[in-house]
Amino acid sequence: MKREYVKTIIGAVVTGTVDRPLGSAHPNYPDMIYPINYGYVDGIFAADGEEQDVYILGVDEPLKTFTGKVIAVYHRTNDIEDKWIVSVDGKDYSDEEILKRIEFQEKYYEGILLR
Repeated sequence: MKREYVKTIIGAVVTGTVDRPLGSAHPNYPDMIYPINYGYVDGIFAADGEEQDVYILGVDEPLKTFTGKVIAVYHRTNDIEDKWIVSVDGKDYSDEEILKRIEFQEKYYEGILLR
């Protein structure tokens, strides 16, 4: 992954759709319940050909849509996908806070958090 890419994404304000709201089950793994909102950025496509996935921090209720600032990128080293970390409350979460909140799904992958 190019560092320049991350530098251009961090700080960007993005808008999107939540397709897996807080409290919902993963469509393929019903035992996995989302402890945070998860969705995608409308109109921005990722390496997998789908719209860019995001973890959404800063709200404790299920959302349908979001607008927030990209504060980090989780780069999966054993997959083609990157996950953007979006803050909707303006808070700049620490690396430890981010990793703890996305661990429910990222524990199945290898990756690094980039800023």
